[in-house]
Amino acid sequence: MQEMEVKVIDINKEEIIKKLLELGAEKVFEGDIQASSYDFEDNRLAKDHAFIRLRKKGDKTFLTYKKKINQDYAKVMQELETEVKDFDEMQKILLAAGLKAAKDLDRKKRTSFQIDNILFEIDEHENVPAYMEIEAPTLDLINEYVEKLGLDKEKVKTWTGKELLEHYGIKVDFMRV
Repeated sequence: MQEMEVKVIDINKEEIIKKLLELGAEKVFEGDIQASSYDFEDNRLAKDHAFIRLRKKGDKTFLTYKKKINQDYAKVMQELETEVKDFDEMQKILLAAGLKAAKDLDRKKRTSFQIDNILFEIDEHENVPAYMEIEAPTLDLINEYVEKLGLDKEKVKTWTGKELLEHYGIKVDFMRV
């Protein structure tokens, strides 16, 4: 599956939520996210603009492979994901298979809304102003909702998570794509 998204930085969370609800959005998740990224010792995934992520979202755990396809007008990624039963046990499996934790455990609070097949995820990350990701099947739909939400186009970024954190002065050693 392909994932297409943009990040909108420095948002007013309450104002965005109000607009999303006015547009008919449904809240689909609210809670804590913790994730860790993995690569081999030789960083072969990162060299190929890819990574494996183990993420706990509320009480569910997901294992994901992501590879960057394009980053011109939106971040486009190949994404393969499955739910797994146990975060800690899956982490042990990844390490036993020769992968290393390439990024320290990342923690944030997320509130997710959905309109049809468009996902709006508002994230609150330590030392980073609230930001939103808009994920949709097409760039046209992303642009349509940027307009409908009255977002400042200068705040719409095709950044990776690494680029976002580094924008706010947070050093990230692992190359997230």
